Amino acid sequence: MKNNIIIQIYEVQTPAEAERLIEIGVDHIGSVIVSEREWRIPVVKETMNLIGSTSSKSSLIMLFSELNNILRALDYYRPDILHFCEDIASSYSIYGNCEDLILLQQNIKEKFPEIKLIRSIPITQSGMKNQVTSIEFAGMFEPVSDYFLTDTLLVKSSGSGLKNQPVEGFVGITGRTCDWDVAAKLVESSSIPVILAGGIAPDNVFDGITRVCPAGVDSCTGTNSLDFKGNPIRFQKDLEKVRRFVEETRRAEKRRNLIHV
Repeated sequence: MKNNIIIQIYEVQTPAEAERLIEIGVDHIGSVIVSEREWRIPVVKETMNLIGSTSSKSSLIMLFSELNNILRALDYYRPDILHFCEDIASSYSIYGNCEDLILLQQNIKEKFPEIKLIRSIPITQSGMKNQVTSIEFAGMFEPVSDYFLTDTLLVKSSGSGLKNQPVEGFVGITGRTCDWDVAAKLVESSSIPVILAGGIAPDNVFDGITRVCPAGVDSCTGTNSLDFKGNPIRFQKDLEKVRRFVEETRRAEKRRNLIHV
């Protein structure tokens, strides 16, 4: 039986861009709500509605964790998937302990059982001493999650401590790969699908799939447009990079399916 690899792309905020990604072959299209005060964004709702009229799935990250505010936003947006990416590994996290977040996910599952939940599992970057018990975190969240997503947790080069992430309190958009050996262990140990993220781009997605054997792959920074200094531009995709990302993923998928015939 052939297994299709999920292709997920963040951060997509407009219907026009979402439509282009759907044409290219993206399965999950993710948007981000960055403000708890200004959470109602009509153009993002239009994006969700467009995706909902196709075979692709909409995914939404909200950069806040107060239950009533999340429920209100879910009622407005109605995404297919809600994605949690709080930095559960760092002591400075302003979002409390894991028990609070597990309870939050339980409550959301009760209120919106039709919405699937993704939980980001932090894994230190490749080449660093692993300071995070990623597999243990996954075991805690597995009962209240439908997918896991690996993402890169930045640590100091000495390996002596954690440092601030690009968005404080959350993991993601580092542009750096996580430790693929740990990610592969998560795939092996998890009873729910694992999506490989963290620095995944067109030039390394084939190798990442080959090494980790995930159920899906996710890209944000690695498929963004670049400014004149070569820095990624948030919320602006490079469609040619996305096209290559899809092609390389499907090439890896074909190879994997041939091996398992």
